[in-house]
This record gives sequence, C-alpha cells and structure tokens, in this order.
Amino acid sequence: MTTPLIRRRLPRLTLLVLLTTVLVGATVILRPVANQAQAAPAKFAHPGVTVSQAQLDFARTKVNAGAQPWKGAYDQMIASKYADLNRTPKPRATVECGSYSDPNYGCTDEREDAIAAYTDALAWYMTRDSRYAQKAIQIMDAWSGTITSHTNSNAPLQTGWAGSSWPKAAEIIKYTYTGAWANSGRFATMLRNVYLPVVIKGSNSNGNWELSMMEAAVGISVFLEDKTSYDTAMAKFRTRTAAYVYLDSDGSMPKTVPSQNLDTTAKIVSYWQGQSTFVTGLTQETCRDFTHTGYGISAISHVAETSRIQGQDLYGTDVGERLRQALGFQSKYQLGTAVPSWLCGGSLNLGLGPVTEVGYNALHNRLGIAMSNTQTLTQQQRPAGSNNLFVAWETLTHGDNPN
Repeated sequence: MTTPLIRRRLPRLTLLVLLTTVLVGATVILRPVANQAQAAPAKFAHPGVTVSQAQLDFARTKVNAGAQPWKGAYDQMIASKYADLNRTPKPRATVECGSYSDPNYGCTDEREDAIAAYTDALAWYMTRDSRYAQKAIQIMDAWSGTITSHTNSNAPLQTGWAGSSWPKAAEIIKYTYTGAWANSGRFATMLRNVYLPVVIKGSNSNGNWELSMMEAAVGISVFLEDKTSYDTAMAKFRTRTAAYVYLDSDGSMPKTVPSQNLDTTAKIVSYWQGQSTFVTGLTQETCRDFTHTGYGISAISHVAETSRIQGQDLYGTDVGERLRQALGFQSKYQLGTAVPSWLCGGSLNLGLGPVTEVGYNALHNRLGIAMSNTQTLTQQQRPAGSNNLFVAWETLTHGDNPN
C-alpha cells in the first residue's frame, strides 16, 4: 500500500525537488537529485560578479607593464567621464523611465552613476589610488541614501541595467579596499529592497529585458550571499537563454518561456520579429536590431562568467553553446557578410556594441574553440568601451585573460 501512495504524491513533490525512487525489498526510498545546473555555491567567491580577483590581478599586471590591449583599454577608461573624480552623483528617490527612457527622470543619471561607481572601483584596483575607491563609495552612498523605487513602463529594465552595475562596483570595493565604507550595510539594503524584488520577477517582454534582469538578480544575490535568490535567478536565466538563442537541436521551432503562452507557430514567429526561418545562432531579437540583441548576448555572457567564478562553469553546457553560436552568427553579419533574403527580409539593423569580449575569452581562449568571426570583430573593436547602460571596459577586465 505504501508504494502507490508515494506515486500519487510525486507530482506535487517534483515542483520543489527532483526525485528518484529506488526499491529496496518492499521499501521505497525517495532520493533527491541535486540540481547542479542551478545550485548556489556552498560559499560565495568575492569579488565574484562578472570579474574575479585573479582577473583583476592579471589586468593590473598587464597595465603596469604597458602591455596591449590592456594599457590602451585602461587609458580609455581613465579618460572617460565615468572616472572623473569631480563627478557629482545625482540620486533620486523615484526614478521614472518610460519607453525608451521617455520620460527620463533620473534614468540616465542612475545608469551612468552605477557605471561610474564600477569604473572608479576598477580604477582603484588598477592604481591603488584611494581617491577612486572613495569616489565609488560616495556614489554608492548617495544612491543608497535616496532611492526608493522605479516607475513607469521601463522600470523593470532600468532596474536591471543599473542593478547589473551596482554589485560589480560593490564587490570590488567591499573585498579589496581596506578603507572604511560605513554605509555598506545600507547599500546592501538598497539592493535587497529596491532592486532585487523587481528583477527577480523576470519579464515577458523581449528577451533582453529578462536576461538583463537576471544578470542583476544573480549579481545582487552574490553580493547579498542570498542562495535562494541566486537559484531562482539562475533557473529563469537558463530558461530564457534557451528561448533567446535558437539551435537546430531545438527542433523546427524555438524554445519558449512557458509563462508567455506562445502556443502557436504564428505567435512564435511574431515574437521573433516576423522571422519564420530558424537557423543556429539566430536570436529572438536579431530581426529587431543588433543593438538589443547585443544586450541579450552580453547579459548571457555576464551571468555565465559570474557562475564560473562561483564554481559552476556553464560554458560547457547548452548556455555556452548558445552563446558561442549567437556571437558567431551576429559577428558574421556585423563584419559585412551579405544578408540573405530569408533573414529578416534581407535587411539587418547592425550595431552589436562592445559585447563580445567576455564570451570570446571564455569560449575561445579558455576552451580553445575556434571562433573566427567573433575573434575578428572582437579584435577590431578593441579597446571595448561602454554602452552607457550596463556594459563597461571588458577589454581591460576580460581581454585574453586566462583566469
């Protein structure tokens, strides 16, 4: 009688944990199967959001030696407006962002202050000039003492963009700067109360939204050492990545996010910007434009890199394969390959942006995978700067970095 009872209850249990059953005589033993794809580390590594201390050390050594492309990348960063020690942060209690940041009440200020904090944190690490660390702290303190919410239609995406940069800055300062950061607890509270509840929900908009939001959620979870949020964000990230980049192995149609109810071919084609021919490396936004596609690709690479630093390398999984194929497909056309008539009606809106360094370094340099188009584009674009949203200085931090 015991076995049938357990069988009836299994569907409910599987919502929480995968189970296997092993018969031992007349006894049924329920044994949990570890979900290695999403498990948070037993102990978080710090600094550990997109860039590790080993990577920072490598870059610093190269900059101090005057080696290229790192010295050029550093010079570009230090000359930018984001590294200006006279910068005055412009925090708001409520940041209001409509579609395409219209209206723009604090949207640009918040994103650029977050990038500036990260830039200053990097500048501190490269130079050991404490003024940069103190400037990063000043910016983070200004916002953590002011902001309470984001509003209007672009609020989720805005929260994801800014929320991707803040923990990168905070990780470097908290774990490498020996000076005082009296309000670090308040900053953590800001991330927990203002950013995390928004981004962890995800989005059913275009895929770059949810991917950027999951990047923020994963990074914030690392800084807060929040294993539950990390697992939740990583699960949504993997589902969305599979639904964002098509592989031939997916079948005749792309994978979908269950909550979107894309249950007909017509709905899927519409969601894929009218594209009805699916080939490996195509993304859900390729036929929209390469700029938004670049946002999605960048977020995938950032989450994969953070996961690797935290002890779980996703580059050898389907995540890495989708990233590789997306980079290669978009790079080919960004470099000028003629667009066939079946692809986006024979016309592409280019402008991929500085988003290839992290994925290229992980897949080509670490794993030894040939990526000729991505390599050509990456090297042409060096030093990669900032997209002024959530990407910054990745030739410096990840260019040909073996760590």
